[in-house]
Amino acid sequence: MNLVRYLTHPQVKIDPAIPVPSWGLSEIGRARTQAIAGARRLSATTQIISSAERKAIETAEIIAAKLNVHVEVRQAMHENDRSATGFLVPDEFELVANQFFAQPDVSIRGWERAIDAQSRIVREVEHVLARKRPGDVLFVGHGGVGTLLYCHYAGLAIDRAHDQPAGGGCFFAFAEDGRRVQHSWRHLEEL
Repeated sequence: MNLVRYLTHPQVKIDPAIPVPSWGLSEIGRARTQAIAGARRLSATTQIISSAERKAIETAEIIAAKLNVHVEVRQAMHENDRSATGFLVPDEFELVANQFFAQPDVSIRGWERAIDAQSRIVREVEHVLARKRPGDVLFVGHGGVGTLLYCHYAGLAIDRAHDQPAGGGCFFAFAEDGRRVQHSWRHLEEL
């Protein structure tokens, strides 16, 4: 049985002067990723698919180097589009993110609607899986769209209650055949 994992990038360097998609991993995020890059559970991984955002690419490249697997970058795997507001201070961001998940059919402050972001990330994942290549697949992306993806495959309504634990660097897994969720969010250290 081929396993599909969706991994969110871990901690990033927050810099309000830089567009969020251009943020890179922090030292903690980089160290966490390096610590699991050669994990035995990843040894059957034959495809690593990454969002085009810098933090996701950096995460994917660290793992790919250990596994000797090429990273495929897919532009449409980006986080939900929040460019209408740009950087928000943490308390304000949490408030708006709560609204984003609570009202998936509404554009909150100009953000991409949750239902549209969910359709986009599911379409990207399904496009890759339709190739039916042998081996496990690792998608590397973001918490918002990752939660929307998890909700889709778990058959759950969009709800922030299904979000990854704080801090990022979490993953969930599902079987490629039948798309059955094997487990919900776990910290990447459990790989």
